[in-house]
Amino acid sequence: MTLTEALTVRPVAPQDFEAWLPLWDGYNRFYGRHGKTALSSEITRATWLRFFDGYEPMHAFVAERDGRLLGLVHYLFHRSTTMLGPVCYLQDLFTLESERGKGVGRALILAVYEAAKAGGSARVYWHTHETNHTAMRLYDGVAEKPGFVMYRKDL
Repeated sequence: MTLTEALTVRPVAPQDFEAWLPLWDGYNRFYGRHGKTALSSEITRATWLRFFDGYEPMHAFVAERDGRLLGLVHYLFHRSTTMLGPVCYLQDLFTLESERGKGVGRALILAVYEAAKAGGSARVYWHTHETNHTAMRLYDGVAEKPGFVMYRKDL
């Protein structure tokens, strides 16, 4: 049996909070949101609750093996001026460092692809930091780089 055969990707459940939280914290630490720049517990709690609110376009999957959560992916649907149907934005993807390169991230991305198709979306897209070379090796195998550069302005 390979590692990916024993892997389950499923929607996050309310009882997963305690196991999801260390993954969420790890994701935020990875992107430098810790210490003075850490997300507030209010943001974390609101994020968690949105996954279970039918009026919210936010969703989450977790990857699990032997009862242990190994990774998470958060995604949302939004309108686009260039497509009739919704577009799916894969906002957050994180796996435990010990699980990288073992198919966990790929399985989470593929689950989002399936959810996007089921939701009527013809496209899934995401961003990553230019220094995230490990992730980009995976992304290069499951998607294409359209060449766009992101700009933002915090208000």
